Amino acid sequence: MITAEQFPIFRSSPELMGKLYENSIVKTYQAGESILNENAYIRAIPLVIKGTLKVTQTEEDGRELLLYYIKPGESCIMSFLGGMHNETSKVKAEVEEDAEILFLPIEKVSLFIKEYPEWLDFIFRLYHKRFEELLNIINEIAFKKVDERLLALLKKKTEITQSNTLQITHEQLANELGTARVVVSRLLKQLEENKMVELGRNKITLH
Repeated sequence: MITAEQFPIFRSSPELMGKLYENSIVKTYQAGESILNENAYIRAIPLVIKGTLKVTQTEEDGRELLLYYIKPGESCIMSFLGGMHNETSKVKAEVEEDAEILFLPIEKVSLFIKEYPEWLDFIFRLYHKRFEELLNIINEIAFKKVDERLLALLKKKTEITQSNTLQITHEQLANELGTARVVVSRLLKQLEENKMVELGRNKITLH
């Protein structure tokens, strides 16, 4: 059973929380697993109970660009939009931290919109949050240097994992920033020289 602590936005509607649980399938995933791939049809909407997902989009040259993270109590607005219009996914959703996810069949999404105002409010809030995050990414790409974006990404990851030490490769960081690995490696070396990070084998510690 999902609880109001996991999805506080549904606190005023225990009935909706019960319906979500009754009509969904709960699955667990390990970090690195994909739950949604680009160009795949969306049959169910993921609602994160535990863990974190990252949503990316692949560029023409094969590099991935990080769009946003999905935390506990949230879902993927791109899944809502694609699923409801029977369109293939434009993004990839991958598990960043071991996760427990509730999958709600897409046919129930429209039904709950009609029956529960709290569900519609949840969708609108998600849409608003993701829109702001995507605007922020556009702003960063247009106006910020790569080193600023790299440091901001490292800080965001330490907040999500609640650890100053990240198990991640330079290649992974480059993919999420939409840049080349050699660029990330050079910038990380500069950050290390400035005593801002400590580099190890597939490991970065943020000071």
